[in-house]
Amino acid sequence: MKAAVYYQPGGPEVFRYEDVPDPELTPDGLLVRVEAISIEGGDTLHRAAGELTATPHVVGYQAAGTVLAVGAQVSGFAAGERVVTVGTDGSHAELRVAGQRFCWKIPAGLATDTAACVPIAFGTADDALFEFGRLQPGETVLVQAGASGVGIAAIQLAHRAGARVLATASSEAKLARLAGFGLDQGIDYTQADFPAEVRRLTGGRGADVIVDTVGGQTLQGSLSCLAYRGRCVSVGDAGREHGTALDISALRPNNQALTGYFLGAELFLGDRAHQAIGRHLADIAAGDLRVVIDRSFPLSQAAAAHAYLESRQAFGRVLLVP
Repeated sequence: MKAAVYYQPGGPEVFRYEDVPDPELTPDGLLVRVEAISIEGGDTLHRAAGELTATPHVVGYQAAGTVLAVGAQVSGFAAGERVVTVGTDGSHAELRVAGQRFCWKIPAGLATDTAACVPIAFGTADDALFEFGRLQPGETVLVQAGASGVGIAAIQLAHRAGARVLATASSEAKLARLAGFGLDQGIDYTQADFPAEVRRLTGGRGADVIVDTVGGQTLQGSLSCLAYRGRCVSVGDAGREHGTALDISALRPNNQALTGYFLGAELFLGDRAHQAIGRHLADIAAGDLRVVIDRSFPLSQAAAAHAYLESRQAFGRVLLVP
């Protein structure tokens, strides 16, 4: 099969488009012909500095396509069905094998490329808001990087739950587009000090729940604009400041909480998150929630696609198509 591979971590230029061996079907796995690959933020971080599980390495968490074969222990899936899959690597290829507990059937009427964008973004947003953020109707949410996949999902879910939704983005143009997804008020972080703006917009109170995909100094700013008993959920390091030391001295006197979140652990350890993602797929198929695809690139142009995503020009998801 063809795949976008690399032999050492680095910038997008490390990608090579090469023939590699087909993946081997596992007893509990599905062999899938990949038709759409959603590039996740974690994919770019892993390519930049992650550990290689093989050489050459095929990066990538999430992809959708058609089942070609199922393992002997698989139930509930069959060859010919369309599925969306997640895994620790291997999405940037023409074929992938994924364990059945990390696969979801694509509802009739939902396009494969749209489904390819759903599990990580909507599963992460849902858990950050409700399972770990404990969001209640009438509370105020701040979504960092509102124009990202997780950001657009979180804005919609928080709005649907009856929250007041604030979000940051890198331009007024992006914020204007987010209004159509349920954003109440936006903050252009390139022009304003976002913690001060959150305080101003909330009459000094701060945000009850913050979904932070950026990390680093942005995460420190998020902590500084939490409301009393506020909950900040850290779900990523898109700002590439992994390991930044944080001052958490204000959390205890204000009864605030900072929680780290990783969707993969929830999928490994139980069925709750898997079932929630299934519901989101159904809601998107019904038109109750929306996915935004900014741009698609051929798999052979993985370097250009990663560079575009890292340029922060995208609004929504960037796809690769084998």
